[in-house]
Amino acid sequence: MTMYPWQQAAWTQLQQMRERLPHAILFHGPAGTGKADFLETFAQSLLCENVRPDGHACGECASCGWFVQHNHPDYRRVRPEALEDEPAPDGEEGGEGKARSTKAPSKDIKIEQIRALADFMNISTHRQGLRVVVLYPAEALNMPASNALLKTLEEPPPGTVFLLASNSLDRLLPTILSRCRKFALPMPAHGEALAWLKEQGVADADSWLREQGGAPLAALAEAEGGSREEMEALLHFLARPSTDGALRTAEKLAKAELPALVAWTQRWLYDVFSYKLSGNIRYFPRYQKELAALAGRVHTASLMRAIKGTSERRAVADHPLSAKLFVEDMLLEYTSCCT
Repeated sequence: MTMYPWQQAAWTQLQQMRERLPHAILFHGPAGTGKADFLETFAQSLLCENVRPDGHACGECASCGWFVQHNHPDYRRVRPEALEDEPAPDGEEGGEGKARSTKAPSKDIKIEQIRALADFMNISTHRQGLRVVVLYPAEALNMPASNALLKTLEEPPPGTVFLLASNSLDRLLPTILSRCRKFALPMPAHGEALAWLKEQGVADADSWLREQGGAPLAALAEAEGGSREEMEALLHFLARPSTDGALRTAEKLAKAELPALVAWTQRWLYDVFSYKLSGNIRYFPRYQKELAALAGRVHTASLMRAIKGTSERRAVADHPLSAKLFVEDMLLEYTSCCT
């Protein structure tokens, strides 16, 4: 399994928990830093029959063989259908039958997926070891699924370990947070992340990394996508906001990923605010001239209002009633605050 250089210290710290392993561990940290890979590496090591002294799985026993082939009988992975390589067959993990083939893959973890764990947890383990459930991202749990999971965490079956990951703890039920041992997976240092991206052959690695808030896997994914077209369209508008420009840009970006648009807008606003206070730019240094001009003319109160607005939008960006209207409203609000 994959272990990134910036995760070594966290891995060493995690090994201290193995003797008295909690029934549920919630790994939390920024998106795009490798939490899912870290969880699955730890899951394999918990199921391994010949764990190495450093806590890693041996990679050679029968259990490791099953795990690598994705058919270990004592392991389950729960995540949204949208993250699966292939959609689940009709009727699985959702019971939507033929309608599934015509619908976009769900971004939620549904109650059916949590209920499907019941049979798994009520039978004996195959190798008389642990039973491991990996679930991510935890904030994708819809409310019925959250409540179903909570019941399981309140009365955990013996010999079962839940490994959850979250990009945003404030989007989880407090009752779920209270039933898990929290374990932080921090953002790597900029230099460490930059060195890793260069090893992957990413050109202009520093810009990609800054634009993704320092998250190396997000930067790699964007760089391999090969296009900054949507980001540049948004930044061009943010640098020179106007009502007409907001409407034209919203038309152009109506089919873009809305959470990404909100995140880029947030980072732009943070750069304006940072430049206004300290003269520093974190995310978009190649737009220094435009950011400086905005920082010089926008009132702090207006800037704070715009930042608050984008923070509120981020919570609903996955489920807008109309993508085009969502973008229009966001850009018009930005225009009213920054002109």
